[in-house]
Amino acid sequence: MTTDLEKVDVKPDFPSKQKRKLGFSSLPYKKQKIIISILFLMVPVVLLAVFTYLPAISMAGYSFTDWDGISKVKNFVGLKNYQTILSDPKYFQPLFVSIYYLIASFIQIALGVGVAYLVSFGCKASNLFKSVYFFPSLINSVAIGFIFIFFLQPGSTLDTVLSFLHLDGLINYWLQDPKFINVSMAGVSVWRYVGYNIVMFAAAMASISPDILEAARVDGASRWQQLRHIIIPGISTILGLQLFLALTGALSAFETPYIMTGGGNGSMTFIIQTVNYAFQNHRVGLASAMAMILLILCILIISIQKLVFRNKEV
Repeated sequence: MTTDLEKVDVKPDFPSKQKRKLGFSSLPYKKQKIIISILFLMVPVVLLAVFTYLPAISMAGYSFTDWDGISKVKNFVGLKNYQTILSDPKYFQPLFVSIYYLIASFIQIALGVGVAYLVSFGCKASNLFKSVYFFPSLINSVAIGFIFIFFLQPGSTLDTVLSFLHLDGLINYWLQDPKFINVSMAGVSVWRYVGYNIVMFAAAMASISPDILEAARVDGASRWQQLRHIIIPGISTILGLQLFLALTGALSAFETPYIMTGGGNGSMTFIIQTVNYAFQNHRVGLASAMAMILLILCILIISIQKLVFRNKEV
């Protein structure tokens, strides 16, 4: 007895096409690059927003209130804080102290260019000298403040050195006399940051082609002519950046004078005054308005710098 078996067409299970992989690896390279860039940038952007932009926005809001920093009540006063500051010259007197720091910054830049030129083109142990000059920039502001408190005290290191050199007529109360206190603070600033300027300018000078300098020497150019006509134009971008930092740094001087003098004896800077109004006088609203005015001044400096160096990347 025979049974009819149904014929079943059996097709071989060989996939004609390989299944595409799903996921990040299947994306085009450009999209992968964009996603990776966004992921890497998320953390710094979030930190910048939380710890910089949001506090700045809050400060701008406080500047329109009479908040004392303690009470939960923040009464809106409009532009009263700004009118108080702009109508009373005493709030801007500390800005004149910034002139000392501005002059000190120009001295730092001049010394930085000169020493960087000597170290880069006239010294064999250039890396050693760069490290030595840069070291003060690595020291904490608090440590620098205490170092120079002892250094400038009456009868301490500086006075001893002057006496040893028979220069007793130059001995003064460096941190007590209003005539000398800001000069002393500016000197500390020069000591701390001149090494940073040297390293920055030396790095910029290293990018100048040696062939250009060699051609200038062959043509009989002196060291001064090389510095004036080749080196300085070649480092103009970094020079513009350092000038901008000098202006903003002079306006925002805080750590060293606050640690060494607390703003006394005529050494009050605009930032120290702002901090005192906020945390000692409990006038956070007024202090916030002062900080906003300083921010506007810095923005104006940036705008002027952009106009002056508009053809260069600074």
